[in-house]
Amino acid sequence: MSSILVLYHSQEHGNTALMAEAVAEGARAAGADVTLINANERRITMDEYRAFDAVAFGTPDYFSYIAGTMKTFLDDWYIAKMSNPARLTDKPYALFISHGGGGRAKQPFEELFSRMGTKVGATVASQRRPTPAILEACRALGQQLAQAAHSHP
Repeated sequence: MSSILVLYHSQEHGNTALMAEAVAEGARAAGADVTLINANERRITMDEYRAFDAVAFGTPDYFSYIAGTMKTFLDDWYIAKMSNPARLTDKPYALFISHGGGGRAKQPFEELFSRMGTKVGATVASQRRPTPAILEACRALGQQLAQAAHSHP
């Protein structure tokens, strides 16, 4: 069984959390063991991160940029990678983002996280509260990620 991390930031409206839960549902339906971590509530260690086979990252768009907690994760990841890159750069990963109308953080989000490994699927974006169609796209993304984790050496 593959282990998947869904690491996201959510707070005020909970839109990114709804998307994260849908990604997790899809991955579980495909047979993966899933751990959800809201980076707004707790900081993941790189030793914990290394244990996962694949990861989905989610962020709201704050002022056309990713949430600060996700940037902190990237900083921790980069520092760890410099001393020991094992199981940090070779994971299948997926992305999802919520925004209030601009959605300009999608491009920097994709660029910043492109170093994680092999991207699975298209980035799922939601303007404000995710619609049933967006949540279904998140579930499908979770299934794709679980399948990629299962076939990844």
